[in-house]
Order: sequence, then C-alpha cells, then structure tokens
Amino acid sequence: MSATAAEIDDYLSRYAGTLAAFDAGAAAELWGTPGMILDDRSAGVLDSREEMARGLERSYPLYRKLGLASVGYERLSHEQLSEKVVLVRVRWLFFDADGAQLTDSFGSYILRRDDAGLRAFVCVPADDAEKIQDLAARKGIDLFDETT
Repeated sequence: MSATAAEIDDYLSRYAGTLAAFDAGAAAELWGTPGMILDDRSAGVLDSREEMARGLERSYPLYRKLGLASVGYERLSHEQLSEKVVLVRVRWLFFDADGAQLTDSFGSYILRRDDAGLRAFVCVPADDAEKIQDLAARKGIDLFDETT
C-alpha cells in the first residue's frame, strides 16, 4: 500500500504537534531507528529513540527563548519511492504565542511505513541552521551564550 497525501499530512501534523509541545519522547516515536540527519555540514546517525529524544531536548531551551509556541507545515511534494517508502518535501512554519510567524524552514524526509504507520528514517534540512541564526540575531539572542 502506498502512502497517501492524507496519511502523510497526518504524520506531519502529529510531528508538528510534538515539536510545539516540546515533547521529545513523542517526537522520537515518530522516527524509525536508526535515524539519520544529513546536511551540508554533517551526517549523524541516532541508533535509538532515547538518543533522539535527548538531542531534541537539548534544543528546547533555545526554541523557548526564541518564542516558539506553535508549528505548522506545508507539504510541498511527495514521491512514492517504493511500496513502503516515500520522499516528502516540507516547509515548516514556526509561530509565536500571538500567532506571528517567527521563521520557516525547508526539509526533505524519507518516511517508511512499518506496523505503527509512517516513520522518518532520514531528514535532510535545507536551511534550518541559517534560519535559526537569523531569527536569533533579529531577537538579539546570542546562540553561543552558554546559558542558551
């Protein structure tokens, strides 16, 4: 059975919800293992959901300081690569408590269906580091401050 747009949107909605709720455990459950983050700077593999959750939790103080309150998305495209594997391109939208857009970010994900449904196995973020740096600069936040 191939992934449908509705199934992909359900996955992305649940993932966005875990990010906005700062729920690292729930976000990690939406990943398969091992999970890989691959970008121009590095390639990293996380062998367990516990590692994934710890990595996400380390970013939460900064996201809170930046004012993140909710996350939305636009599914830009999806391509069925095999019966259970789909490539999804997403634009993430990050909002503050007043509903104003803080920034956005583009990424591509390779999702695979298992018994629990779709799970991410690879994420290729396109511009998230640059967008976070820009947002932090606009808000006067030093990303290299040890307390961030």
